[in-house]
Amino acid sequence: MTWRNGLLSIATVAGLLLAAAPTLAHDPYFRTVKTPFCDDAAMLKRITARFRHQARHVHHDETLAIVDFTHVDETRFREQDTHKARPIPRRYCSARAHLNDGRHRTVWYLIEGGAGFASIGANVEFCVSGFDRWNVYDASCRVLR
Repeated sequence: MTWRNGLLSIATVAGLLLAAAPTLAHDPYFRTVKTPFCDDAAMLKRITARFRHQARHVHHDETLAIVDFTHVDETRFREQDTHKARPIPRRYCSARAHLNDGRHRTVWYLIEGGAGFASIGANVEFCVSGFDRWNVYDASCRVLR
């Protein structure tokens, strides 16, 4: 097989995918994306692990960790709507994080359905009040509220 045949094959596959795109957009299974609920154990576990990494590498505290979540609540939900240019459903949540130093902090987080690695699964972005040193999520985690 020469390189020209290889390029032709790639172009053929790309053309077929582009031709199928309008069909896929109208397929109800293709459009439906599941978004985990705020109390989903996998999402809370991801927040715990990422907070531990943040505490260690940003705040230089080797021991700080989240030990539990309480008062988990959904603050709002933006439904997926391909007609209004909102292809990703978003669930905004808040919870009280209990830290191993005895303090309680509010955690604001956003769960995006279909936004995980390679668009499989869900992604979670979070902000712990008092720990956003560089105001990534604006003052007092405003972006995720």
